[in-house]
Amino acid sequence: MKVLAAMSGGVDSAVAAARAVDAGHEVVGVHMALSRSRAQSRTGSRGCCTVEDASDARRAADRIGIPYYVWDLSEDFHDLVVEDFLSEYAAGRTPNPCVRCNERIKFASLMDRARLLGFDAVCTGHYARVGTDGPDGGASLHRSRNDAKDQSYVLAVMGPEAAARALFPLGEFADKQAVRDEARARGLGVSTKPDSYDICFVADGDTRGFLERHLGSAPGEIVDADGTVLGEHAGTHGFTIGQRKGLGLSRPAPDGAPRYVLDVDPGARQVVVGAAELLSTRVLVARDVVSFEAVEAGRTVGAQIRAHGEAVPGRVRAVPGRGTGDLLEVELERPIRGVAPGQTLVLYDGDRVLAAATLERRA
Repeated sequence: MKVLAAMSGGVDSAVAAARAVDAGHEVVGVHMALSRSRAQSRTGSRGCCTVEDASDARRAADRIGIPYYVWDLSEDFHDLVVEDFLSEYAAGRTPNPCVRCNERIKFASLMDRARLLGFDAVCTGHYARVGTDGPDGGASLHRSRNDAKDQSYVLAVMGPEAAARALFPLGEFADKQAVRDEARARGLGVSTKPDSYDICFVADGDTRGFLERHLGSAPGEIVDADGTVLGEHAGTHGFTIGQRKGLGLSRPAPDGAPRYVLDVDPGARQVVVGAAELLSTRVLVARDVVSFEAVEAGRTVGAQIRAHGEAVPGRVRAVPGRGTGDLLEVELERPIRGVAPGQTLVLYDGDRVLAAATLERRA
């Protein structure tokens, strides 16, 4: 096959590209320039799309022996990921930008360009596995063998059509050190490069500061569940449901217990806080469902709401088009905390992804 290998400049994508070559594919490397300010320098494991990353990707491609190009996708990334991140927080929701990047950039914008240029598949360094046990022999998406690095959660929104055109050579690796060892054996200089983490376009890790710089100040009240004013804030976009730290409250709860954010209301400019037990829910309601296979009401599933969280056993209570409009409802076997609108819900059957959706509310 003719394969386009997305090369971030890190060890994972470099080894993935090398393995695609070993598999006999005709491979071309491409570095996605996503930042509007690519002259910036990397700070440890923070940041992305820096001069260092592009140079590291080029050196890796040269070592592997494949052509290498840089594609400027910065406008797409800004419009489809960064602006979505800002608008979601402004609306009192909690988005996952990694999910949006995979959905809209790596497996939409990049894959569309690859298809137009005649490539059969896109190869990335994600930790996940693609199978052929979907409906009618179609593509399926499975967890990686490496549970600690598994990225099936953030890839679930790609859907079966994109999965059928994706290669994830690292999905069978049991641990990250084995990937680094292989990179070292291949003579790839990125073998010891630190993993990137946090939100890639918030290079200093200060998400609240980033939001304040872009969304400005909109002061309001912090209240308890009864409406009693406990303090003030500079903007609801600085808070997310389940948050405990950084509330800025000087008055402790009557029982001395910590307070958590229970609700964010941008319209009223209010942040509601309260006891931890008020965060618990057993029913998840989601919209914008992307399915790898049909999920019927009554089916037992594993429901996961965070990239590295636990899949909690549950049962599908309602599916879109069955009297619920476009909503999916899942009832969990036990309550969980910190469910926020805007988060991604992924449903599993064992290690196989069934569907992904965007959480609307907790019931």
